[in-house]
Amino acid sequence: MKSIRTALLGATLIVGAGASAASADELNVICSADNALCEKLAAKFEEKSGADVSMIRLSSGEAYAKIRAEARNPQTDVWWGGTGDPHLQAANDQLSVAYKSPMLEELLPWAVAQAETSGYRTVGVYSGALGWGYNKEILAEKGIEGPKCWSDLLNPALKGEISIADPNSSGTAYTALATLVQLMGEEEAFEYLLAMGKNVSQYTKSGSAPVKAAARGEAGLGIVFMHDAVKQAEAGFPIEVVAPCEGTGYEIGSMSLIDGAPNPDTAKVFYDWVLTPEAQNLMAETGSYQIPSNKGSTQPEAAPKLENVRLIDYDFAEYGSSDRRRNLLARWDMEVGAAAN
Repeated sequence: MKSIRTALLGATLIVGAGASAASADELNVICSADNALCEKLAAKFEEKSGADVSMIRLSSGEAYAKIRAEARNPQTDVWWGGTGDPHLQAANDQLSVAYKSPMLEELLPWAVAQAETSGYRTVGVYSGALGWGYNKEILAEKGIEGPKCWSDLLNPALKGEISIADPNSSGTAYTALATLVQLMGEEEAFEYLLAMGKNVSQYTKSGSAPVKAAARGEAGLGIVFMHDAVKQAEAGFPIEVVAPCEGTGYEIGSMSLIDGAPNPDTAKVFYDWVLTPEAQNLMAETGSYQIPSNKGSTQPEAAPKLENVRLIDYDFAEYGSSDRRRNLLARWDMEVGAAAN
């Protein structure tokens, strides 16, 4: 595969004999992961390929909304990262195109399964389990025992201490919503969310923002993907990382090629490259603690081990479908969001 990767990267300079020079030299990427990782990927690909990469960072929900709004005149070539549910919705809405990368055979089964579920319109690039991180100092000062289970988040002592994102903009928060529905059933899940809402201080736009607020002492606890909590703990903040005792959902961070993209050939070169160990190992270099999808990638030592987490059998096909996602978000707005305003 090394020779294939070298050929693919070199192809950027000569790709598209029938394409314009602009389409061979430019690439427009939406990145829905940590900004430091986004910038590192863009810089490294520019260095290796000579392409001029324009990359913007948007949360998963924002990225989906932008791609959908631009459907008649796409401005984006590749959407990299962010939870898999909105990527699957984009696939269902035919906003992305099918592509079978030659790197598929090197990927872990869950990454390939994501591609198969979408009709090869998206693929898994990393994975991570949902949980939370709480500020040990804040909770200790208030005499609150560190919550270990979803049920513990209803403790009245946590009033004003919980931060979680809005599922309309955040893939992390949508994963939390879909996880609770699958754990409890829809009616009980919304009853739970309304009850927990009494303890929520804010619904953020970004999925990783809640645990950053907890690290800064602006909140007691942030509901996030566990790797985002690990990042704060590894940076020296007093954050305890928790996997809920009842079970939890997980994400398959995904990547999609956009239908009608202005630079489709360069987009495929990028797509293949970011599935290599070389590119995926940049996650650890930038302090991102997801589980990379390539079998040969190096898993960060501090990354949460999925085998040690009680994972639910998350139904990506159902909760990534347009109708299911749209209906859940509409109900959240009418019940949970309305109660917060």
